[in-house]
Amino acid sequence: MATAELLSVDEFCETAARIEREVARRLVGQQSVLRHVLICLIAGGHALLEGVPGLGKTMLVRTLADVLDLRFSRIQFTPDLMPADIVGTNILVEAPEGGRRFQFQAGPLFANLVLADEINRATPKTQSALLEAMQERTVTVANTIHVLEEPFFVLATQNPIEMEGTYPLPEAQLDRFLFKLHVAFPPPEELVEILNRTTTGLLPAVSRVADGATLLRMSRLARALTPAPAVVDYAVRLVLASHPSSDLAPPLVRRYARYGASPRGAQALVLAGKIVALLDGRQRVEVDDVRAIAPAALRHRLLLNFEGEAEGVTPDALVAELLRTVPAAA
Repeated sequence: MATAELLSVDEFCETAARIEREVARRLVGQQSVLRHVLICLIAGGHALLEGVPGLGKTMLVRTLADVLDLRFSRIQFTPDLMPADIVGTNILVEAPEGGRRFQFQAGPLFANLVLADEINRATPKTQSALLEAMQERTVTVANTIHVLEEPFFVLATQNPIEMEGTYPLPEAQLDRFLFKLHVAFPPPEELVEILNRTTTGLLPAVSRVADGATLLRMSRLARALTPAPAVVDYAVRLVLASHPSSDLAPPLVRRYARYGASPRGAQALVLAGKIVALLDGRQRVEVDDVRAIAPAALRHRLLLNFEGEAEGVTPDALVAELLRTVPAAA
């Protein structure tokens, strides 16, 4: 089948199911996180995974790279990491014709799937270099723009409980993530299975069941869907209601929110909603598809004011209030 041809819905579902099954051979539990990360990859977006150490965030990303046959790169973010350490630099080399010349040596960002481990430990200067790559799919070195190969995904992790020596991600960078996902501590039965797998022998091997070209074809199918006007209208009203100055904002948002979701939030709701429908074997996108991914798409785009932070209100509580109060039809 030619690369330009769209996948059928059945092919889309079967490919996604094979990816999830293969990752589950190595990763215990975390099905919701895996599903949301897969939605991000199909959408061509980036994901921020937040959770305490040891919950399998790194293993999830590494396993996805193996299953999807993607060029993988891991960057351990530290306070002394410089932009050149991630984007690359020009080095002086011997020219074949004699003499010396500068040659660009690509950094670890030149991969298909980049794990940005503990991203909030990098300085703002390094974070800004990553920001260009995430948004523009390019890096700039010595006034020369280098284009990153498609597909390109950043899956970043951060530890929510260890804040010493960290640099909170600016709102502009948070907005570049399609989803922010909470990785929860496993229940007892999953913890037992983790111990059985990791203390008795080697981890199970996984097979490559898809590649970058397949992901791009899945993305094209999702983008080819046209949702009903009512679905788009609902996404728009959710985003508008997240702003405390909006007439649509519920009292909780007006009291505790400083600023609401950006237009990227609305884009995330609609595009991810289409992928949710396709994963369910449907070409018709429903309001419930948007509602299903609203927490992941909006929680990092809702900024709390001082009162909200002082009273311990969470962005998830505001998103839940939006889903409770914003009607499905105008």
